[in-house]
Amino acid sequence: MPAYGNEPESDGRRSDVTFAVVVMVLAASTSFLAESNQQRISSALQTTILRPFIATQARLNESRFRAVQVDALTTELDSLSAIVSTHSALLDENQTLRGLLGLSDRVSQSYLPATVLRPGTPGSESMFLVDVGADDGVSHGSAVVSAHGLVGVISEVRAVNAVGMDWSHPSFRASAMLADGSTFGLVEARRGRFREEDRLVLNGVAFNQSIANGVTVLTSGLGDFLPRGIPIGRIEGLADSEGSWRKSYWMTPMVEPGAATHVLVLTGEGGDDVSAVWPADSLATSDTVGVGPGS
Repeated sequence: MPAYGNEPESDGRRSDVTFAVVVMVLAASTSFLAESNQQRISSALQTTILRPFIATQARLNESRFRAVQVDALTTELDSLSAIVSTHSALLDENQTLRGLLGLSDRVSQSYLPATVLRPGTPGSESMFLVDVGADDGVSHGSAVVSAHGLVGVISEVRAVNAVGMDWSHPSFRASAMLADGSTFGLVEARRGRFREEDRLVLNGVAFNQSIANGVTVLTSGLGDFLPRGIPIGRIEGLADSEGSWRKSYWMTPMVEPGAATHVLVLTGEGGDDVSAVWPADSLATSDTVGVGPGS
């Protein structure tokens, strides 16, 4: 058996060196050729030996260009998303303000425009703060309304602001009636397992009276500070019955508390009839339309 040696490796190295020397000689010799001949040689090399390398370089350049385009489009998309989001928020606020403007044109000067602020702390989900207070004529029990109907009532009055509770608060109560005045009862909140499941219920309906779904329920103006005629909600079905003498009905609220950002606060005395402020043909719940009556 022949002894192991490095001859093949040495031959490979000599071949590499020889090829490199030939390439260098050819490269040097082309510098002495005429420019037209140099161009022909260059074109021949580009279309033969160098063609795969040139194609690879072109693809790399195109990939870099597309990457830059993707980054630019991503940045532009983010900017457009931010603009659309801001525009949507401004549109919602504008619709709310337009609804309140139409509402304020139909009510007396005893209603004050106010901005709603939510504390955002655990346990205060049903409470809110308005930027009007005792100095403006606000009193305990004053009604807080939106273009759709009743938001809640004032529970604590300070000099320059006031604390209110919306209809989802466990202590909320409102004497109520059907829009035609045929049936009276008491509206209160029923807490669900989650805040999204909080509901309104109309209690105290006589057992021999039946109420169709979709009928509007208004404040009655009896027994509290709320004037007569503020929309509270619509009948949504029978909740339960007690024996054979009383029924209660679920209601769809006119106002979702979290959607109320701008409101009107009643500063006068209750007892007035404000039914004409919310015409029957313009009533709609805040979760079904974007604007309120008169907007």
